[in-house]
Amino acid sequence: MIKIAQLQAHQVVDAKYVISGVAQRIYVPEKTAQEFYDILEEEGELRDMDDFQQAYVENRGLFYVVTDDDKVVGTGAIKKYDDKVAELKRLWLLEEYHGLGIGYRVVSLLFDFAREQGYERIWLQTSLKQERAIRFYTRLGFHPIPSYRESMDNYSMEIIVGEIKK
Repeated sequence: MIKIAQLQAHQVVDAKYVISGVAQRIYVPEKTAQEFYDILEEEGELRDMDDFQQAYVENRGLFYVVTDDDKVVGTGAIKKYDDKVAELKRLWLLEEYHGLGIGYRVVSLLFDFAREQGYERIWLQTSLKQERAIRFYTRLGFHPIPSYRESMDNYSMEIIVGEIKK
């Protein structure tokens, strides 16, 4: 049974493995999932998750995990970028769960949270290699904007909270 709930401390490592496993197949299919996970850990790419309470919850944000019978199969988060802008982060879902409306459910909950927090815009960064994700975000109403942060993810998008369809 699929559940979406706030990330708990005991789920952080599993959530990191979901993110790195999906990303590995997109970015470095020649490496194993464990090799890529080790690289991300060494480079600190997932460090924000180690203290998700401070990075997200205490920063006008929220971090969800998607579970299937207690197995972490996806993630999605939002946090403050500035007083008026929230940043959509860590939206990942194991491939076998794509196309079931789960990602949409996670994003809808995050949109509701952003609206409740009074954010006016939501930004995100992704990579041009993430063609499926870009199509998904475009269907939701995101549009491209100039890059707002130097990052390995070089494609930035935005949605106006007041224009989000409920």
